[in-house]
Amino acid sequence: MLVPTDPGSLGLSAQRLERVTHWLQYQVDSQRLAGCSVVVGRRGQIALAAAAGFADLETRQPFALDSVVRIYSMTKAVTTAAAMMLYEEGCFHLDDPVAHYLPEFKDTPVWMGGSAGLDDVVPQRQPMTVRHLMTHTSGLTYGFMHANEVDAAYRAAHIELPGGEGDLAAMVTNLAALPLLCQPGSQWNYSVSTDVLGRLIEIWSGLNLEAFLQTRLLQPLAMIDTGFCVHPALEPRFTALYSPRGGIDMSGIAKSAGTVQPAAPLGLKCQERAIDSRFRKPAGLYSGGGGLTGTIGDYARFCQMLLNRGVLDGERVLGRKTVEFMRLNHLPENKDMAAMGQPVWSETSYEGIGFGLGWAVVTDPVKAQMVTSVGEHHWGGAASTFFWLDPLEDLYTVFFTQLMPSSTYPIRRELRTRVYQALTD
Repeated sequence: MLVPTDPGSLGLSAQRLERVTHWLQYQVDSQRLAGCSVVVGRRGQIALAAAAGFADLETRQPFALDSVVRIYSMTKAVTTAAAMMLYEEGCFHLDDPVAHYLPEFKDTPVWMGGSAGLDDVVPQRQPMTVRHLMTHTSGLTYGFMHANEVDAAYRAAHIELPGGEGDLAAMVTNLAALPLLCQPGSQWNYSVSTDVLGRLIEIWSGLNLEAFLQTRLLQPLAMIDTGFCVHPALEPRFTALYSPRGGIDMSGIAKSAGTVQPAAPLGLKCQERAIDSRFRKPAGLYSGGGGLTGTIGDYARFCQMLLNRGVLDGERVLGRKTVEFMRLNHLPENKDMAAMGQPVWSETSYEGIGFGLGWAVVTDPVKAQMVTSVGEHHWGGAASTFFWLDPLEDLYTVFFTQLMPSSTYPIRRELRTRVYQALTD
């Protein structure tokens, strides 16, 4: 239950937290977002839980704290945590070659980008490892990038996640037949890596990904409204998905600061009605990288478990040292993402931000130009949802909405500022 405690007892100013609720309403009034919600937790309690606007502009259904949304890439943190549960059981090592479990990746070549197209390839200098999957340094990519011949090949092969046809095993086989974008470990490239990790979870556990997540993670944490499809009982709470009227798409999400698409004219168009969504049907291909739906209360429980270093309400799912290890920057030589070839992602510059196991990690707040703490870690989803955890402040924030793409407005920076300015001790 999202029952707020007196913010003052948690070291937060109730008056200053009103700036957060006013900001939520501004997003709706300015036609940036149809509806949105936020949960701020500190010291094991809820300091703020608020919602504004509409889950469906046509029906005027309110956007509420129990609204069910598509969390897309916020699924990645859940899947990586699940994989690390199996790591603790000795099922794999982080430096294990992926091909040890998925032999189809043993001879996957690396694209060189020359005039010979996809035939201009060389062998892998070092094998793709499990750690590469968890840190998006595997050499894989996404089809929606529209940046090169490799992602074009993904689209031609119908490697679409979530929502693709078949199952994870078939998807991975098709994926391994296409060249890698770069040598494993050499660059940070957002990708289907976590979907491949989901397939490894199936191999290590002997269960399909849905069964493993439900029995080992979601049910123990009482994340009862989270899953790969929207249960019929939850359909009345499922939200519509919107996009800006100006037509910005996902292809601009990884462009450098000088080429990011300008913000769209204010106004929204419905991209997917709840009643028409593929998430109302049982999934066949379980996307560990972007396939979950759920409520903000469920994800707040996941965040609190992580802040508690692996335990929630007496249910331990991860060891303390494992969670602390996941929070570290795992990029080579402690590089930030900008130094690994990714200066911008969504609306965020990645100077001063590294990558841990399953999420981005702040290594230098000044360089990142963010008021936050060293070690703060975060990630978001394509429909503008996001979360961050700050162990130093014992604080987490979860934000839910349904606007695609997430690069439309700088809402993540705006909300961070409003949350941190409310701290009093």
